[in-house]
Amino acid sequence: MTIFAAVLISAACSQTTAVSQAPAADCAVMPTFADGKTPDRIRHVAVSGSDTAGDGTTANPFQTLSRAARDLTPGTAIYMHAGTYSAGIVLSDVRGTERAPVWISGAPGEPPPIVRAGGDALHFVRPRYLIVQDLEIRDVGGNGINIDDGDAVADADAARFVVLRRLAIHDAGMHPSGIADCLKLAGVNDVAVLQSTFGRCGNGPASGAVGVGGVGVHRATVAMNRFAGNGYGAVQFKGGSDDIDIVGNVVDEPGWRGVNMGGSTGAQFFRPPLSESRPNYEAARVRVHANVFVGGEAAATFTGCVDCEFSRNTVVNPSKWTLRILQETVSAGAYAFAPASKGRIAENIFYFRRADLNSGEDVNIGANTDPASFSVAGNVWYAHDAPRDSTPRLGALGADRKSTVGVDPEFVDADAGDFRSRHPPFAGVQLCGSKRDP
Repeated sequence: MTIFAAVLISAACSQTTAVSQAPAADCAVMPTFADGKTPDRIRHVAVSGSDTAGDGTTANPFQTLSRAARDLTPGTAIYMHAGTYSAGIVLSDVRGTERAPVWISGAPGEPPPIVRAGGDALHFVRPRYLIVQDLEIRDVGGNGINIDDGDAVADADAARFVVLRRLAIHDAGMHPSGIADCLKLAGVNDVAVLQSTFGRCGNGPASGAVGVGGVGVHRATVAMNRFAGNGYGAVQFKGGSDDIDIVGNVVDEPGWRGVNMGGSTGAQFFRPPLSESRPNYEAARVRVHANVFVGGEAAATFTGCVDCEFSRNTVVNPSKWTLRILQETVSAGAYAFAPASKGRIAENIFYFRRADLNSGEDVNIGANTDPASFSVAGNVWYAHDAPRDSTPRLGALGADRKSTVGVDPEFVDADAGDFRSRHPPFAGVQLCGSKRDP
């Protein structure tokens, strides 16, 4: 497994985008419930082990994760030793506690184990205080990892407190039944996705597949990850998702939508269930902050998202628009839906080719949205192929207040992926010591 270069960001981010792909020597990871915890007991899994004669010890390991996961108790870690394992593993009700979580992990000090072939590689149903780390998942027909609430859509406690970190998931969703993501979350609350890589998720843009996809997810963090070569997009949260932070990621050639804040969801899949007495939303309070986006049709889309934010990001060479504001789920029958509204677009660097952004609008605004409620301020706009034509075309969004237009941000080394700016007005910060760096 290859972990891509680290991303440096600042929690304060007192200046415009401060993102680099250079590694940091002494920066701490974003805190989670997993920090400082160690297992009370360990079960071992090895390709050479035995599910009948094994007892889970180092000397006599089990052969499969399914066998090792029987009758798990809080504080137990399952170490999968290096080797290749078959996909199609379903684990229900794996439940730790805050003091004593459960780990599913590659064995420390060894190459990450590989899980491949079959449908979904790993499927967790109703987990709680679960840590999944140091695995490589590839070449699967369905989802790489699928975590859900067992269709208990009205139970906010069904699936909670999950950390996924240092994973490499790629070439997933090649032969899906429905939409298959590299990481799919449905009805999972209080979840963190950290320091992982996601590549070639789904079978092209029309598949609808993304690197990390969430439906009805609440209180999630997606940070310090790398997304590369995905078809539809890198990250999407919809179906009533809210309070999501997407921070410090590198998104490289994501397809149609780098981050989709909202989307289109069938009524039966919303968590919590749809209300007939108040307006519903696809997503709310999604914050996309201090990421790097390179290529793709648009860096991000506000799709029926309320009170969402795109700030202090660096957007490089989008192929059609910088951003989009859309509404795909509209009021119908007993259910009213709030429009995409009250968004904030602030202090980003938009570095683009005017020859590519030639549709007449740099931010695409669709029907049934409320662009007048958005605020746009303090962004940098630079058309590097035509600097004199850098002025953004924002339509109903109105003017970008206090913007910088036509000034080259002078990236340190764009070819090498270092998009820090040398220009004093928006030089950014390197954010080591923010406690959010890898």
